[in-house]
Amino acid sequence: MSEKTKKPQKLRARLPRGFVDREAADIRAVNEMTAKIREVYERYGFDPVETPLFEYTDALGKFLPDADRPNEGVFSLMDDDEQWMSLRYDLTAPLARHVAENFNEIQLPYRTYRAGYVFRNEKPGPGRFRQFMQFDADSVGAPGVQSDAEMCMMMADTMEALGIKRGDYVIRVNNRKVLDGLLDAIGLVGDDSMNRRLMVLRAMDKLDKFGTDGVRLLLGKGRKDESGDFTKGAELGAAAIDVVIEFLDPSSVTVNRPDQTLPGLENAKGGLLWKQPDTLTFNEVRISKSAAYMDGLRELNQIRELVEAAGYMGDRIKIDPSCVRGLEYYTGPVYEAELTFDVTNEKGEKVVFGSVGGGGRYDGLVSRFMGQPVPATGFSIGVSRLMTALKNLGKLGADEVLAPVLVTVMDGDVESVGRYQRFTQALRNEGIRAEMYQGNWKKFGNQLKYADRRGSPIAIIQGGDERAQGVVQIKDLIEGKRLSGEITDNAEWREARVAQEVVSEAELVAKVREILEAQAEDRRRAKQADV
Repeated sequence: MSEKTKKPQKLRARLPRGFVDREAADIRAVNEMTAKIREVYERYGFDPVETPLFEYTDALGKFLPDADRPNEGVFSLMDDDEQWMSLRYDLTAPLARHVAENFNEIQLPYRTYRAGYVFRNEKPGPGRFRQFMQFDADSVGAPGVQSDAEMCMMMADTMEALGIKRGDYVIRVNNRKVLDGLLDAIGLVGDDSMNRRLMVLRAMDKLDKFGTDGVRLLLGKGRKDESGDFTKGAELGAAAIDVVIEFLDPSSVTVNRPDQTLPGLENAKGGLLWKQPDTLTFNEVRISKSAAYMDGLRELNQIRELVEAAGYMGDRIKIDPSCVRGLEYYTGPVYEAELTFDVTNEKGEKVVFGSVGGGGRYDGLVSRFMGQPVPATGFSIGVSRLMTALKNLGKLGADEVLAPVLVTVMDGDVESVGRYQRFTQALRNEGIRAEMYQGNWKKFGNQLKYADRRGSPIAIIQGGDERAQGVVQIKDLIEGKRLSGEITDNAEWREARVAQEVVSEAELVAKVREILEAQAEDRRRAKQADV
């Protein structure tokens, strides 16, 4: 007996974890949003540049987002020349490589922006994806903190260009030099403490997500999430944890009264400080004497004065000690755009939306390739997350994209199809979305069903009789759908020829445009009535 031929196994279609397919509405929403962001960046004098998805892994260096993963948080492969390449995890490290490689050709300061996908080999979860889009702006070769202040102001202008009103967002600013002074004060000094220093910064950066209690756990032994996964903590002692938590309290930020002076800032008008710097102690360590700490305060005070002079301080930009930013390559000011309004999460709970982007100064990143100092600062907007926020505010996708006019096919001979195609092209040439039906034309009812599912506003119909007379039928599908609820008798329907007109072929485009404009006016009136 011969063995029966085994039926081939059908391949199961499945999406990799942490990745999503994007539908037309989301793509259009992103395009709408990025166009507004791009306009702000261009207004500030930034120019576009594009880098590839892959970089050599050593170019990404040690600045990786998730050191708990076996391959350091990135997706990697070995090229045929045995060099490791990785999908970029952000847009900043590739820019640093691009600047270093083209240093003699570019004009400094190099002011540039770019949008693109980045990839993180992290554990996926609700709202946490392995592929997402960022939109960055950077200024390379600008050493003064005025460039950091300008970045913060551009972030604020971007939020408002997207329709987020003042009071619904804030740009929070801090300085990694000040944070370094804090880490020194709690005893994390020297190369042996680098990993724990980074763990403390990452824990502090989770304040808006996990709250004070969650940060305490991450600063201590560790934290277990709702799925049962455990994140190892920085293992600080209780006293050190108290120091960090106290530091994160926004009320610890004060500005000197005019009659006060801040050590190290004698020429400043109202110095910025955490509590009183001449009495500030962390575990009995007077970090106000730390050169790095005082330099950070000096820079923050300059940023405050610059944004105040431009009218951005207070309701748009504020100094906040809980602004940390997680990546290790930041060397000075850091800043973050945070949305302050409530949204409803997947559990039906009201939560503050939180961060949608951020950045800071990274003076050492380009220098790794150059062997000489190259100052740089920049920020990144999380496009996908911000898009979700704008949808919650009703600021995105409000203008629906009109579906195409459908030119139906009544006869399949070459001459007739050529005529239908000519109608379609005539509409397109006048800027009207249009398509000729490409399915099985012999079942005309299916064509109208297709138009209904597509949401087509108009159907164009020409059979043999109409062709002989040089006319076409134009069916207003929107009006027809409305009237269909008022006419129940088929004979009455045929007699009324609901929302259907006959015009000459020469009048086709003008009549279609007239109907589309009438439909648009109806939508405008309906929207005003809802308001």
